[in-house]
Amino acid sequence: MTDTVLSSATREVVIGFDRPFVMVGERINPTGRKILAEEMKAGDFSRVEADALAQVMAGAQMLDVNAGIPLADEPALLAESIQLVQRLTDAPLSIDSSVVDALEAGLAVYQGKPLINSVTGEDEVLERVLPLVARYGAAVVAISNDESGISEDPDVRFSIAEKIVNRASDHGIPRADVIVDPLVMPIGAMGSAGQQVFHLLRRLRGELKVNTTCGASNVSFGLPNRHVVTGTFLSMAIANGLTSAIMNPLHEEVRTAISAADVLAGHDSNCAAWIRANRQPTANGQVVREGRAGGRRARAAR
Repeated sequence: MTDTVLSSATREVVIGFDRPFVMVGERINPTGRKILAEEMKAGDFSRVEADALAQVMAGAQMLDVNAGIPLADEPALLAESIQLVQRLTDAPLSIDSSVVDALEAGLAVYQGKPLINSVTGEDEVLERVLPLVARYGAAVVAISNDESGISEDPDVRFSIAEKIVNRASDHGIPRADVIVDPLVMPIGAMGSAGQQVFHLLRRLRGELKVNTTCGASNVSFGLPNRHVVTGTFLSMAIANGLTSAIMNPLHEEVRTAISAADVLAGHDSNCAAWIRANRQPTANGQVVREGRAGGRRARAAR
């Protein structure tokens, strides 16, 4: 099976087919967050600090860091943000930029093995990003679109993903270090978006044997009660092979759906993580949980 190993200076996170799902916190991103963008541009990283800590506390195993602000010095901002977040937490990071100079600035200061977000199937982009991935020994998110845009045919997206994996191999980047993003479209605008992704995930796992990720919140864009839609999508995607997602871990509905999917997929040994997260304290400080035979038992809280 394919394992993608990522690390900070002191901690490893492994993304894999038979491992618990990995949540990559998405909130350190000024896109669509005007206040955060203004603060970062002015050198105020207090909200970055708060977002980093809140996401880790909510269970994110990794954090995505983006500093894409118009008319700002993105390489300098991204490098400073990465250094700050690495001082606060030992969670491995995803370095997120479409600007190669910013990616290189982030990689130069990063401690450990990061995930680069991202590369597409466009030849020019491949030849600019993949050498960086190889030089720094990183892993990379491969987005399954190219010069022709985003195809509605999942088999075309598979071919693009296959191209990226093969081109990465030409640069000495192993298959395990390419994590494919099948591209999740808003289900409210494209009714077949979920089925397209599920079909592609099955092929990516069964044929290409790569780990996968996605921007999970895209699927529910524009819908009411969207966190339930996102959580349900993720649980179904996990059943079809999704191994990680760039997402907001602060929404309980989404986290609960992922935890339950891990249980049902056999990725939560003895349901231990589920029990820890859901057992209820009693008035005397003990914890009540379900026993194996369906009865209730109490255990002193530690």
